[in-house]
Amino acid sequence: MKKLSITLLAFLFLTGCNKMLNLNPLDQLSDATYWKTPNDFMLAANAFYAYQRSFTDANNTNNDNTGNPHNDIRSDLSATLNEFSSGSNPVYTTDPFYSGDYTKIRNINYFLNKAQSYAKPADIAQFVGEAQFFRAYVYFDLLQLYGAVPLVTTPLATNSPQLTAPRTSRDSVVNQIIADLQAAVTNLPVQSAMPSSEKGRVSQGAAQAFLGRVTLYEGTWQEFRGNSARAQALLTTSVAASQAVMSSGQYALFNPAVLGDSALKYLFVLENADAQGLSNPAGLGKSANTEYILANQYDYAKRQFGTNFSFANNHYEITRKLANMYLCTDGLPVTTSKVFQGYATETSEFQHRDNRMLYTVMIPGKTYWSQAPRNRIDWKGDAADLANADYPDFNPCFASGYHADKWATERNVLPNAEAYDYPVIRYAEVLLNYAEAKFELNGSISDADLNQSLNLVRLRINTDNGMPALTNAFVSANGLDMRTEIRRERTIELFNEGFRVDDLKRWKTAETEMPMDLLGIQWTGTAYQTAWPAAGTLPLDGNGCIIFQTGRTWQQKNYLLPLPTQELQLNPNLVQNPGW
Repeated sequence: MKKLSITLLAFLFLTGCNKMLNLNPLDQLSDATYWKTPNDFMLAANAFYAYQRSFTDANNTNNDNTGNPHNDIRSDLSATLNEFSSGSNPVYTTDPFYSGDYTKIRNINYFLNKAQSYAKPADIAQFVGEAQFFRAYVYFDLLQLYGAVPLVTTPLATNSPQLTAPRTSRDSVVNQIIADLQAAVTNLPVQSAMPSSEKGRVSQGAAQAFLGRVTLYEGTWQEFRGNSARAQALLTTSVAASQAVMSSGQYALFNPAVLGDSALKYLFVLENADAQGLSNPAGLGKSANTEYILANQYDYAKRQFGTNFSFANNHYEITRKLANMYLCTDGLPVTTSKVFQGYATETSEFQHRDNRMLYTVMIPGKTYWSQAPRNRIDWKGDAADLANADYPDFNPCFASGYHADKWATERNVLPNAEAYDYPVIRYAEVLLNYAEAKFELNGSISDADLNQSLNLVRLRINTDNGMPALTNAFVSANGLDMRTEIRRERTIELFNEGFRVDDLKRWKTAETEMPMDLLGIQWTGTAYQTAWPAAGTLPLDGNGCIIFQTGRTWQQKNYLLPLPTQELQLNPNLVQNPGW
């Protein structure tokens, strides 16, 4: 079989260099000349990789329904204002995500239909598994956004009755997603069995990890809406799926000793040495990354993602809520820790904190670089390196006062030429999924389970600062709540990776969290009164913190997006989501 790297295949898809990948939808292919060889199915399956989330989705902050609906910008952690975050979005006439997802499903269904008549099923099993994975992937997107939707698993003609079918039950949609993923697991190879030319294709581990994500999501959705029996079954599946990934030995957290506690920063901007400048002080390339289970892959020479993501999307304003979520080095929150240094100076709140805060939130007075021409020169921090910094002495006195540093490149890369990989599924999420599912299944979690999952993530770059492991004894002794701490770890680890809004929805806490005012730094009684006098004219809360947005709402209807009115007109048997 013809072998091509998935990066090159994606490049061919996006640039139209391969006539097969130019044909969309797949059902426009000539059956007389195609679907004859395994290579045909491989090339057809390549088109599905464009369905993955990417930097271009994450960078879209439009205040309308064209921006990525899973983006943390729509959550309570970002001070980038938009109508979805504030609960004021209307019903739109069209929705590119609803219609786009069904276009993807049509293509996948056509592929699977053609695979059924192929004479040697074993020869195309891997590509069938990929199609099954991506059908589950797209239906899960629909489920998260709209709830129950029409379930279509076969190609439709223009007069098919299913075109005007009502919604399928939520349980049936979820059951189909699970069935597709379980089938994909049996068809897909393990990561270590894939030749280097196929690295980046969906593996068995990716299907298992995604199954763990889906069933955790739906298990907790049902749990916090009173359906405990359904929740228990789904959470049991989630635990088993995540455990399968953990015990496979195929993946590990990115934590090279040479990078020390900066490993988490450079994980997200790894680039290969043949690109225009290295991406980290250790000169590590993408091959060092054992954490990404599935990624939307880019390549500096073949497939850049065409936007200044690290420069434009990073350094955006975040809220005080996120800043306060990071624990102190004694393992306690800022409200009870004895080592928390307060807010009197611009840097005091950053002292004795979880190291993840130091590599996610920009620290006043610290030096920061970005892409060319303000890039790192030699990674030594010497005079030449410092002289080329974008922020030689970072001054946070604008917007909310808190600014994100995640995804920030420091290498010599030209505008719109970034090409690091976007994590669709990474191993840290699997570990956190396991811990949460285990706790929600039983109402408790053992220290042994915490140590093989959540604590690996928590202590990845917190080994030398005194941060204790999360244990039942620690929670009890300090009056903490295990569920709160598990959710805290998830929130700060996966910040700005498109999980927060969906998490609040499944936990049914959005109605509490989302209406809260978006706050910035504390101005009253701090050094900011001198450093940022203009902020004194901004609205302040009772603690003297900048109120970035008030009057936010969240109604029960906001747990699901409305169906676009055009779809309701085309299919009179569809019913609008409650409250819209």
